[in-house]
Amino acid sequence: MAGDATLFQRSDMVEAGWNVIQPILDVWHALPARGFPNYAAGSWGPIEADDLLERDGRSWRRIGEEEVDKRGRIAVPDRTGIIT
Repeated sequence: MAGDATLFQRSDMVEAGWNVIQPILDVWHALPARGFPNYAAGSWGPIEADDLLERDGRSWRRIGEEEVDKRGRIAVPDRTGIIT
């Protein structure tokens, strides 16, 4: 990798890329997003994420929480890791 110029962009291409991206960043900075679903770091995310999945009858799998099957029993993985 050391010294192989084919692995890196030329400076004129880097400048051309920033000429495209910088106006977008400027607009984003000038006009903050309205109604963007922010959420606290370390949380499960915005409620809108749950709503998005619920529209298709799906839900997030909460790691570390007990899973309950359709009959109301706690779903336990067998020795192969498959939940039965």
